[in-house]
Amino acid sequence: MEVTESLLQEFKNRMHISHNEDDNLKKLLSFSIIKIKSNCGEFDIYGNKDTDIRAKELVFERTRYAYNDAVEYFENNFLSEITSLGLDIVLEEMEINPDATI
Repeated sequence: MEVTESLLQEFKNRMHISHNEDDNLKKLLSFSIIKIKSNCGEFDIYGNKDTDIRAKELVFERTRYAYNDAVEYFENNFLSEITSLGLDIVLEEMEINPDATI
């Protein structure tokens, strides 16, 4: 997953990171996008739908945990948000494609 400069900058601003460790942060963001998609389903990290925005929030939170060497605590701490997003993504997909199977 290609992480754009704008996504990187948004994360750095959120975390108040002013020094340059962009390669590491891009890698962590990319891993987090892959993991959240694996847990919840497809979303557009740059999209404006409710599910896209909630997914981006989870990506940022997981990246924050990974950055602070605590990623093993992320899923337990955000289980309800992960589950809720996953269900909403499935329901959204079923609305778009009623013949889809789960």
